[in-house]
Order: sequence, then structure tokens, then C-alpha cells
Amino acid sequence: MATELDKEDKAALDALESEAKEWEKDAEIDRILNTFRLDAYAVLDLQPGVPESDIKITYRKKSLLIHPDKCKNPRAPEAFDRLKKAQVELFDEKQRARLDEAIADARALLLRERKLTVDSEELKTDEFARAWRDKAREVLVDDEKRRRRQARAQMQEEGREQRRADEEAEERKRKRQHDQDWEATREERITNWRQFHKGKVGGGGSGEPDKKKKKKMKPIG
Repeated sequence: MATELDKEDKAALDALESEAKEWEKDAEIDRILNTFRLDAYAVLDLQPGVPESDIKITYRKKSLLIHPDKCKNPRAPEAFDRLKKAQVELFDEKQRARLDEAIADARALLLRERKLTVDSEELKTDEFARAWRDKAREVLVDDEKRRRRQARAQMQEEGREQRRADEEAEERKRKRQHDQDWEATREERITNWRQFHKGKVGGGGSGEPDKKKKKKMKPIG
């Protein structure tokens, strides 16, 4: 009897553990999908400026937790893709530098708005940390809008350049075709000219066109 009870208890504990793991997976997926996606640190739930080793460890832990092959949640693929993108961004020197710069700018703006110094005690509070995150979001959104405007302007300029190049190429094509057509009809033009010239100088071989003979007048009387 004791053995049967032990088996039932173990099965119950395993079921509870499994439910707890699924709950943890669901909670992490919700957190990732509800996090501001332009902030790669926030997606990975890391503080700005952490070493790469922390990024590797955190990404590995979270990716194993919510991997679509091991998670039943239908939103797991989307959350996993965001997590992977955040990790790639933080390992890209240029992208990470741009993100760090935006976050630093947000902190400086917040200090200026609140008239704080780097030694102010308020900087150590959770409230300031939340406000910093919100300000970083504003800065990142503004930066993204600016990059998109620049990208659109560049695409438009590239489009104009492409149209000019296409027009020039079409003009060169027309010129080549004209030259080819002109060359193809060269012999025909020469022949026509020779025939025209021959007809002009003909008429008895005198080199002068035939003249009409004047009618001889009969004498009167």
C-alpha cells in the first residue's frame, strides 16, 4: 500500500512540477511579447552595460525555457524570435553602441528635467529606474522614426538616380538603334543617289537637259 501511495504522490508532484514549468514558460513568453521591442536589454531582462558573458548566459537560459520545440504555447515562436533578435543586436557592436547611446541620452534628459545630479539619491530608487526606462523608450522611438525618414529619403533619392540611369540607358539604346538603322540603309541610299544623279545628267549625254525646239515661223506674204 505504501508503495502505491508513494507512486501516486510522485505522480502528483511531477504533475505539479510540470504545471509550474508551463506556467513559468507562459509567464516568460508574456513578458517578452509585452516588452518594448526596440530595447534589446529589456527583451532579455538585463540592465544596460552588462558584459557579454551575462548576455550569453541569460539568452541560453531563456531560449531553452521558451524554445518552440519544448513549449506548447502557440506564441512561443514569436517570443523566441524576439529573444533571438535582441541577443543578435547586443552582440553587434554598432547596434549595441547605438542602443547604449540612446539609453545614456535618456538618462541625461531625465536628470536635466528633474534637475538632479549624478550624486542624487533619487537615482537609486525603483521609481527613477522606471522613469529612465520610459524616457529611453521615447528616445528610441524618436531615433527609429528618424532612421525610417532617412531610409525613405535615401530610397527616394536612389529611385530618382535609378530613373535617371534608366532614361540615359534608354537614350543610348535609341542612339545605337538609330546608328544601326542608318548603317543598314547606307548602300540603299548610295544607290538611290547614284540613280538620281544619273537621271539628272542624262538626256543625250550632253550634260544638259533637253531643250524644247522653237517653232519656226513662216514668213508673211
